[in-house]
Amino acid sequence: MSDASDRAALLKSVRAWLVLFVVCLVLSGATAFPLVHELRWAESALRALSAPEYLPGLMHWIERVRDGLDTADADYPFLLYGTDWLAFAHLVIAVAFYGPYRDPVRNIWVVEFGMIACAGIIPLALICGPLRGIPLWWSVIDMSFGVFGVIPLYVVRRKIKRLATMTVNQPVATAA
Repeated sequence: MSDASDRAALLKSVRAWLVLFVVCLVLSGATAFPLVHELRWAESALRALSAPEYLPGLMHWIERVRDGLDTADADYPFLLYGTDWLAFAHLVIAVAFYGPYRDPVRNIWVVEFGMIACAGIIPLALICGPLRGIPLWWSVIDMSFGVFGVIPLYVVRRKIKRLATMTVNQPVATAA
């Protein structure tokens, strides 16, 4: 293989990983809009799967959260505006990854920013979870978003570093 084809393959791989990350980020954000309906659906699905019998702690938590969301939705719908902003933030952050998609070497800082944000999920969950009465096991689930989110970003960063060594004095081809 030639240097140009190696470089093209590496660039294609970087872009594929970035697309995967952005799709997950968008899906994560989009699910924050319909929380009330999603939680009702999740509770019904868990009941159909006999979760109350096998996972009573999970069912108790899901019921408690659903009760809280139902109350907020009925009496204080403005509180759910906070989750709308959470969803919006996910979508805005996803847009930022267009920079590394176009020119990974020049915009590696966006990937590194994403890695820092993923790391920040852990102290946030450990500090704010107990302050808000979130069970530790649920905080661990929240922290997993940071752990699983950093994996593709780490892979992308390593690939971009390799791409940078291959592209000395060569501009990276931009996406159309």
